[in-house]
Amino acid sequence: MPNMSMIEAIRDALDVAMGADERVVVFGEDVGYFGGVFRVTAGLQRKYGKTRCFDAPINESGIVGAGIGMAVYGLRPVVEIQFADYVYPGYDQIVSEAARIRYRTAGEFTCPMVIRMPSGGGIFGGQTHSQSPEALFTHVTGLKTVVPSNPYDAKGLLLAAIADPDPVIFFEPKRLYNGPFDGHHDRPVASWKGHDLAEVPEGAYQVPLGRAVIRRFGKAATVLTYGTMVHVALAAAEESGIDAEVIDLRSLMPLDLETITASVKKTGRCLVLHEATLTSGFGAELAAQVQAECFFQLEAPVRRVAGWDTPYPHVHEWSYFPGPARVAEALRELVEEV
Repeated sequence: MPNMSMIEAIRDALDVAMGADERVVVFGEDVGYFGGVFRVTAGLQRKYGKTRCFDAPINESGIVGAGIGMAVYGLRPVVEIQFADYVYPGYDQIVSEAARIRYRTAGEFTCPMVIRMPSGGGIFGGQTHSQSPEALFTHVTGLKTVVPSNPYDAKGLLLAAIADPDPVIFFEPKRLYNGPFDGHHDRPVASWKGHDLAEVPEGAYQVPLGRAVIRRFGKAATVLTYGTMVHVALAAAEESGIDAEVIDLRSLMPLDLETITASVKKTGRCLVLHEATLTSGFGAELAAQVQAECFFQLEAPVRRVAGWDTPYPHVHEWSYFPGPARVAEALRELVEEV
């Protein structure tokens, strides 16, 4: 199997989907001729033409609205929001239209579209290029929300999202585009080449939505996380010396509650980790679900480690991110707590 970066894996997924189904169209700001600001869609317009991969005006509401119309009338659009921070002008279209079409038409129409967006920090983009707004979408019934942590999953999850009959929000952690990240550096510690999860099969395959995976087995505590923070959690488990089990959620909605609860019932302790702001972040929902399902097995309260409750800091970006040291400290405190 070829080794791929996450950028290459996502591009390959789009190429496979477009080659197999002429209903799949890709569009957004600068995704056509230029190939996207991160070069994810490079070469797709040249291969499939300007009617299958094309540029859109700087109008997120229009991009999402056009995608909804295409989806309802039989196409399978994959639209790109250039940065997750830019999605807010299109949020009403997503929440009021895309998410509700199946219900409001009693199943007569569905909205098979994917909304891709680079998320999270790591490029010193400040407040308008670095947000992690996943909780705004997991709250909305009718949407599915996906966050891959590696090239293999990125391709398989995207192909599953494109095949899904309902709208899928697909977050792409920018810090993982070119290589895995351990939280200590301002860029990936290495390329994905040689990394086992960089081995990406050629052709079509799917990673099912709603199914988590255990990245590290352990007995002392469970860490629930996704995206970039999967790699930080793995580094923190080694640094702390704690026998922690690390679960990569992959899909936030639908959520693999079965894998989560089985792990927490085994370990008796749970730490929730994400890059987004702490208050009302998706970690709060995870903590509530764990408390409800595993109350009698918990040996300590569920802990959360996350970003600050502040506007996104530019200069202090690397203090804002939960890094291995902060997570390791929380793990030690969690295991010692009675």
